[in-house]
Amino acid sequence: MSGEKLVLNLEEVSFEDPRAVRLRDLLNKELLDRYATEDEPALPAAARAALDVAAEDFVANVLIVTASGHAVAHGALRLLDGEWEVKRVIVDPAARGLGAATRLMAGLEQIAAAAGARRVILQTGGQQPEAEALYRKIGYRQIPAYPPYDTAIPASVCFEKELEG
Repeated sequence: MSGEKLVLNLEEVSFEDPRAVRLRDLLNKELLDRYATEDEPALPAAARAALDVAAEDFVANVLIVTASGHAVAHGALRLLDGEWEVKRVIVDPAARGLGAATRLMAGLEQIAAAAGARRVILQTGGQQPEAEALYRKIGYRQIPAYPPYDTAIPASVCFEKELEG
């Protein structure tokens, strides 16, 4: 980000957008680094199934991009049993601390609210304290783990945020 005037714009993109793919790959690597152990080098099958979302199930894929179009954050929305769920949130490590996550979450919330959502929900893991801190800071309230995470990943930390209509 050196030398670039920091302007953070929200851009809706296709799931296949190469910038989105790059950021989701970063997310997958980071999650594996945080959660893999010698005894469990990959996620259990039930967890993989719960986390795996088909591209066509996403109703919005969003990037936060700089003035030059460099994507620094990604997030998505899907409908899960009638609920608007925030998924695949990642900020490029080189851009952390610059407000991209806050801008991203506000954009996802605006998209959901414009579509009639009264709240959004999300799931994260207990080894992501930065994510938990962000969600609390921007008004999310912890809720019990919901399906499919309640059984597939019982240690999930889930949140909700009521949206203004």
